[in-house]
Amino acid sequence: MVRDRMEARLEIIYTHVGGIDVHKKQVTVTARTPDPKRDRRWETTRTFRAFYADLLKMASWLVVERGVRHVAMESTGPYWWPVYSALREVAGPELTIEVVNAAHVKAVPGRKTDVKDAAWLAQLMEVGLLRGSFVPPEQVRVMRDWSRYLTKLTQERSREKQRLLKMLEAAGIKLDNVASDTFGVSGRLMLEALVAGERDPQVLAGLARGVLRNKASDLRLALAGRFTAHHGEMVGLHLARIDHLEQMVGQVKDKIGRLGGEQPGGLVAPFAAQARLLMSIPGLGERAATVIISEIGVDMGRFPTGKHLAAWAGLAPGNNESAGRRRRSRHRKGNSHVQSILVEAALSVSRTRTRLGARFHRLHRRFGGRTSPGAAKKAAFAVAHTLIKVIWSVLSTGVAYQDLGHDYYTRRLDPHMQTKKLVAQLEMLSGKKIVFVDDGGEATA
Repeated sequence: MVRDRMEARLEIIYTHVGGIDVHKKQVTVTARTPDPKRDRRWETTRTFRAFYADLLKMASWLVVERGVRHVAMESTGPYWWPVYSALREVAGPELTIEVVNAAHVKAVPGRKTDVKDAAWLAQLMEVGLLRGSFVPPEQVRVMRDWSRYLTKLTQERSREKQRLLKMLEAAGIKLDNVASDTFGVSGRLMLEALVAGERDPQVLAGLARGVLRNKASDLRLALAGRFTAHHGEMVGLHLARIDHLEQMVGQVKDKIGRLGGEQPGGLVAPFAAQARLLMSIPGLGERAATVIISEIGVDMGRFPTGKHLAAWAGLAPGNNESAGRRRRSRHRKGNSHVQSILVEAALSVSRTRTRLGARFHRLHRRFGGRTSPGAAKKAAFAVAHTLIKVIWSVLSTGVAYQDLGHDYYTRRLDPHMQTKKLVAQLEMLSGKKIVFVDDGGEATA
């Protein structure tokens, strides 16, 4: 009854559609096509195992036998990727595949089965009610995997360093109180000496290099702890783990490639021109440009405007309106990788004399300035929203970013109105009336 009413109420846009309910061990597939004998829809459902050979059979049945031209499936963890690949291998680019957010296509409670989920996806697809997720080209997806893995390795390296510092604290070694970089040349020599069995603070402090030699007395105090053989074994393991992670980080960076030189290599090489365009934006360096390209690609045709890209990335304000009143709301979840790199870039650009830097400080004052603990975070997020729209514009036009100057907002002010405003503030603070006079001593307006 529900299906009949929906079909009668909504116009069918796509006649040959399929819906796929994806799981780890199996996929349930529903094909909906016109019934050649009656004026109605013909629905067929089959279940296939999730082995790739079976997925190829599924794709062949769906596309070749049933003639499906539009397919919808949920983005269920990593399980949808081989299904997507099998469909592309069999049907090529002619097949329209919509990968949709599972939260957007929930079935009616109490009616959830694999068969009904697949049929529901097919029904929504045929009437055009599905909005597919952004699936970048394979070349960009490969680069995305490497870029995200580099981020995880970097985070794991930081965690391992924190574990080592925690072990030093437990042993009473306060090296990080004196040395700005515990894992620099001097710090590394001292740590290795501790692991090797050296306990004399005088000898350990003598390993200092550079300006750290000027802190010899503090170093001796910092290195005079209760460092036992147990601590030495643990620190040795932490150092070995850090070295291994450093090696892996270097290998992944080499695979991704670098933009320096006339002939960039690695995965980023095909996108070198776009990466350099992104690096013309204040706050975006080589790493940020690589992350952005690996997450959103270089073809902005998928996003009609910069606002659409900002909404997809989760950098746009959320909507929460009821009874005509707008309420406070959190931003969308979006792409956490794009969010983190652009918020980091926004904090970086806040230290520059650019239009974006000026925008950060204007917003920081608006959100409460130094008296508000969350003002900097809010301002950084707002500038990240501006950055993502600038990125869309740069990639869409192919023109490098041209900064408008740190005095951009000041130039837009009306000098007369700004003068009146500042004079009023000065009168309020001083409690005196301020009068302007001309060269002849006459009061002016």
